[in-house]
Amino acid sequence: MDKKKIVVIGNGMAGARVVEEILGRAPGQFDFVMFGAEPYGNYNRILLSNVLNQTQEASDIFINPLAWYEENNITLHAGVKAVRIDTQRKVVMAQQLHPQAAAYAVHTDDAFLGGSFEESYDYLIIATGSRPFVPPMEGFEGEGAFLFRTIDDCDRIAEYAKNCRRAVVIGGGLLGLEAARGLMTHNVEVTIVEAAPQLMPAQLDAESAQILKRTMEAMGLTVLTDRKTARIHKTDGKITSLLFSDGGTIPADMVVVSAGIRPITEVAKDSGMDVNKGIVCDDQMRTSDASVFALGECVEHRGKLYGLVEPIWAQARVMADVISGFNPQAVYEGSKTGTKLKVMGVDLMSLGEKEAGLDSDEVIVYREPNRGIYKKLIVRDNKLHGAILLGDAGAADVLIQMFLNEQSVPGNRSDLLFGAVKGSAFIQAADLPDHAQICNCNGVCKKTIVEAISSGCETVASVGARTKAGKGCGSCRGLIAQIIEAKLGKVSYDKSEHYYVPGVPLEKSQLTAAIKARDLKSVSAVFRELAGGKEDADSKMGLASLLKTIWPHDYEDERDARFINDRVHANIQKDGTFSVVPRIYGGVTSADELMRIARAAVKYNVKMVKFTGGQRIDLLGVQKEDLPGIWKDLGMPSGHAYTKAFRTCKSCVGTDFCRYGLGDSIALAQEIERRFQGLESPHKMKLATAGCARNCSEAYVKDLGAVAIGEGKWEIYVGGAAGGSVRKGDLLCVVNSHAQVLECMGRFMEYYREHGKYLERTYGFVERVGIDVLRGILVDDSLGICAQLDERIQKAVDAYKDPWKEADIPVFAGQFAGPQLIETLRVAENNG
Repeated sequence: MDKKKIVVIGNGMAGARVVEEILGRAPGQFDFVMFGAEPYGNYNRILLSNVLNQTQEASDIFINPLAWYEENNITLHAGVKAVRIDTQRKVVMAQQLHPQAAAYAVHTDDAFLGGSFEESYDYLIIATGSRPFVPPMEGFEGEGAFLFRTIDDCDRIAEYAKNCRRAVVIGGGLLGLEAARGLMTHNVEVTIVEAAPQLMPAQLDAESAQILKRTMEAMGLTVLTDRKTARIHKTDGKITSLLFSDGGTIPADMVVVSAGIRPITEVAKDSGMDVNKGIVCDDQMRTSDASVFALGECVEHRGKLYGLVEPIWAQARVMADVISGFNPQAVYEGSKTGTKLKVMGVDLMSLGEKEAGLDSDEVIVYREPNRGIYKKLIVRDNKLHGAILLGDAGAADVLIQMFLNEQSVPGNRSDLLFGAVKGSAFIQAADLPDHAQICNCNGVCKKTIVEAISSGCETVASVGARTKAGKGCGSCRGLIAQIIEAKLGKVSYDKSEHYYVPGVPLEKSQLTAAIKARDLKSVSAVFRELAGGKEDADSKMGLASLLKTIWPHDYEDERDARFINDRVHANIQKDGTFSVVPRIYGGVTSADELMRIARAAVKYNVKMVKFTGGQRIDLLGVQKEDLPGIWKDLGMPSGHAYTKAFRTCKSCVGTDFCRYGLGDSIALAQEIERRFQGLESPHKMKLATAGCARNCSEAYVKDLGAVAIGEGKWEIYVGGAAGGSVRKGDLLCVVNSHAQVLECMGRFMEYYREHGKYLERTYGFVERVGIDVLRGILVDDSLGICAQLDERIQKAVDAYKDPWKEADIPVFAGQFAGPQLIETLRVAENNG
């Protein structure tokens, strides 16, 4: 029987998801063709703010690699826009977009490169998504004005921000706050402008919005609500200010608009289908043409538009049931929506209504404004009708399940917010219906998990591998375990979840003991002795880091076990050039060093010279073959800005000049940096010293921070974070001298090096172990190991070698060779 052909217009999350669902129900029964206006595979648009704030690379957020399309016989037309559908002939007409054309724009003829082509279909799925909404204003065009919707938008915003001081984000909803979060990492002052009287009006009530506003302002943002932008003012083509409708103005160098979305419906409307606010669909996700389906943000169903993941996943399941014939009677009846997320590192959950609608509604509110915490429940007829959690979303999963499954709430309503006294669970997964969604991140319902268990999955990890449940935020793993236990009577233990690296079946303490017992000093030796000789590429870097920690003097450095950054001691950039960051102790440099940096930048045609957030200077755009030369000319040691190690110790002015200084933060920062420079660790470590509690150097939110409190005393904080996660460090101890700061920090670093999981940041390590436990071990010496930690950290410090000395004697032939020299060496080797 000939395969039927499915054409999908839209290669985003919705389009890819429905194809996955159909493949799962009817493998090999359909041929697929997908059109994507962006020149990429599909990626997770939710994570774009992480790309903008540089905590993730663009490559990290792709959902399906290009190999997925090939393996499933999917023809992908990337960078191609479907412009019209001939429903009589059942063909889609498409054109190649110009590379500079925004994928979501309303395109004119000059946005296309050439003539059109056609694809026939048996079934057509429209998943065109949405485009950013631009509020009416003058001047939003040309240089310095951006939308925030795609990977290309992130690149353009980040590049332009390099030469700006003040950025304005128009839009105080979720998307706007995420854009602001991303911009803050680019060393610009960020102002959020929201037309409504409050932030996030779709998710928060007025009181919680005010608490969020204060939290945002404490992070350094300026927030202006109830302001409508009338005009973006420019001088000589560059943005200089914004004019509001009330006559007020603010200065600006760039503007990012992230003020909501609107469905992309032109291809359906131009092809004669019913379109209202979105493409009108019935309960089986059919449009007004029986062979054409639609889903996602472009769709209007029963008069509603949906912009969240969970409803779109539900639409995809119904559509797949119908098209594949798996369940031709399947229907989508709409979704009860809820949101659980982080807004600039602040936990937030919002369900249903924000305000009471009936006199009989019960409203339960708990607030701690100084801690940024707000909790609100709206109960109607003994069911949860709405809820807001801000700053503490620990009860979110229980509330979401109660809301979605319309379960009765306990008589003591406060138990929902603070936990039952007896500790009994409010939600029993075994009692949930089959359609109950267990994993909101990936849209996995209970029935799918039960089917995976029936097919042999006995652990949470194996269920996740089969269904993707628990592979997002991880908060549903407890419910998954409950379902496994209800089905099998127990939850099997999956040892692989605790392996230090996937290729060696041992957790870290066992692996460390085996390495020491067998005197294994190279990655290849570990594979040979502990993994049956089978090498695993994903395990090499973790093993190399661990071996260097165990054997600081005797580790056998096999460079093929290292990432390119560690092989050449520089950070590779997207264009294949490298970033060079010399060490500048405590952020203090000299005129002589600055002149050497300037001369090197000119000599090696450095593309950009940039001050980093760690008070250093970054030389970007250096060719690989020029690395040894620029290191020699700089005459400064490596700043280790490319590896999982101690990076830098930021400082404020301290007592040298500042009238508020209580401690010599500069001298302490330099002592810290000279002692621990280059120290290998499970993940990077960023430190800071602050001369007083004003925290100008951000010591409270570093991996380790020292804050002067007067009379020679210093507070030591550990586990802080201010990137993708925001966390104030925990107070470990108070000490009386610089020497004690070094000792205390050294003990923490060594304990973290020995017991941290690979790629686990200190904030995760501190939360996992617990600050009270760490204080007992490292300060009170409860295990009697402090002297051993001091000895081992000293050995690691003594083993320090400046890796940039390899400029004189490379470790291997071609270490710093460019492509042409590598080819020459290869030919020479082949010729003997």
